[in-house]
Amino acid sequence: FFFQAEDGIRDIGVTGVQTCALPIFYSGGLGILAGDHMKAASDMALPMVGVGLLYRRGYFRQTIDADGHQEHAYPEVDLSLLPLSRAAGPNGEQLVVTVPFGDRRVSAAVWVAQIGRVPVLLLDTDIPANSEADRPITHILYVRGREMRLHQEMVLGVGGIRALRALGIDPAVYHLNEGHSALNLVERTREQVAGGETLDRALDQVKRRTVFTIHTPVSAGNEKFAVDLVRRVVGPLCNGTGESDTGGVPLERMLELAIGAEGDRATFDMTALSLRLSAGKNAVSTLHAETANATWSPVIETKILGITNGVHMPTWAGRETRAVYEGFLSADLDRLDTEGPEAAAFWERLGSVDARGWWEAHTRQKVALGEFLRSSLRRQLGRHGESPESLRETERFFDPGVLTIGFARRFATYKRANLLFADLDRLTRIVADPDRPVQIIFAGKAHPADRAGQEVIRDIWERSRSAEFRGRVFVMEDYDMRTARYLVAGCDVWLNTPRRPLEASGTSGMKAAANGAVNVSILDGWWDEGYTGSNGFAIGGTSIDPDEEAQDAADAESLYRILEHEVVPRYYERGADGLPAAWLDLARASIGSTLWRFSTTRMLHEYCEKLYLPAAAPQPGSHR
Repeated sequence: FFFQAEDGIRDIGVTGVQTCALPIFYSGGLGILAGDHMKAASDMALPMVGVGLLYRRGYFRQTIDADGHQEHAYPEVDLSLLPLSRAAGPNGEQLVVTVPFGDRRVSAAVWVAQIGRVPVLLLDTDIPANSEADRPITHILYVRGREMRLHQEMVLGVGGIRALRALGIDPAVYHLNEGHSALNLVERTREQVAGGETLDRALDQVKRRTVFTIHTPVSAGNEKFAVDLVRRVVGPLCNGTGESDTGGVPLERMLELAIGAEGDRATFDMTALSLRLSAGKNAVSTLHAETANATWSPVIETKILGITNGVHMPTWAGRETRAVYEGFLSADLDRLDTEGPEAAAFWERLGSVDARGWWEAHTRQKVALGEFLRSSLRRQLGRHGESPESLRETERFFDPGVLTIGFARRFATYKRANLLFADLDRLTRIVADPDRPVQIIFAGKAHPADRAGQEVIRDIWERSRSAEFRGRVFVMEDYDMRTARYLVAGCDVWLNTPRRPLEASGTSGMKAAANGAVNVSILDGWWDEGYTGSNGFAIGGTSIDPDEEAQDAADAESLYRILEHEVVPRYYERGADGLPAAWLDLARASIGSTLWRFSTTRMLHEYCEKLYLPAAAPQPGSHR
């Protein structure tokens, strides 16, 4: 979760700026978005500090075995290789905070990752001060055990507030990013009561300075815990566990505030608690806001706003594409806006970029993708014990002259990664056309507990090894930021096939569009508002058939029709100069409709105007 601070952040013991990937931050789009949020805040010089956990084993590293089964590994991150420093406390000592758990306390070291101008505090329980049983609390992102998960969220919510206090940081606004950090609401209420406020006034003060972002309409994405577990783990914090932790926040009141939309009193719903104790709240696309308001109507008093996600364009524009923006258009992606004479000139020039220069830049990125793909497949097949001849065969895989479709995201079943295989004969004709072939790249992880999602991976892997699709359909293992950058920069088409309206936003399509890829997607999440009719293609319509099989069949038919009659012909239609003029028009429209509108810069403008500044405004009678 993030904090927008009223004043500047004092020195907390970090010097120098390094560039490095931090694999501890993410498991998918939400984590990548958090990093992009921080980078955009730095670009805009917003006074902000982030708070999270330092996952020493991060999210899992994925391998796919010879039968297509996903395997999970959790190697420990070598902190000495990452741009992290220990936060310095008030007296210059390495900062450690404590979190009460009944008859014991858990200590957390505070590390700092400096994201440009923005510090991110990361809490780490794997330190000698803790028992061997408590040190693994912050080891693994999205740990499966429910009690361990609640311990993590106590460290994040309660420990995060205590770290800020120890550093002398008094935020004007607290931004909760999903419900995982909701226990900071309990800790802040306890502080207020300990300071002499009545419980009702304490809750009101906490609410006034809190904003909350909900990221998913999928039930599994909203954190819930059994009330009996919460009584045992969180109860001592409310009741007071020692002289410094007195506060007298009735646990029963917090349980009441955490009753979900279904009214289940046996469940502590972190999202419900966050919604009730936030002055402003937002969903992550316009369509998601509609869904969220309907879903949470029993809980919310004020409307959930729609602030559509964006991506950090300087991060995700490929090197060659960025050179086109900077060379042909004199554009600085760090400062691109849609207002003013310079911006207007940019959008006008976009349509007149030298077509050959643009096409050659994209082709170079596509060649790099092919090299990366072949290297990945050789390692994978070599581990499977494939023959030398089979490994040599990979050198013939991926032709940069062939239309390339990318599908890369979490392999949750509602995302329907295998929709493309609904009619195998028809798909075979599309990919194996001798004059207009198509190649398809899949990448993504299924949650270790999601057996159905893992089965989708296995199914697609098996099909990629069949005679019909070998050398035309590829599955890349261990999807991460590096793989994503190659894919969004090199693919011609970005495919997305979720069940509407279960895709809250999605951001990978924005990254691909920034590189000139053409989105072919269900009208869900960001694409529901991003599709203009001339910047890509919409699979199906906006109506939802309650019969999922019928909906799948209709969407598959729409997808095949788009590929056969729209995408493939436009890509392969070449003029006298050998360039696909109609395709380049689509690419330009894709870029022009995305670069600003779906950037984190635009997103943060909206957060500031609609959430941060209203929450930071002094209240009547306030000394702030």
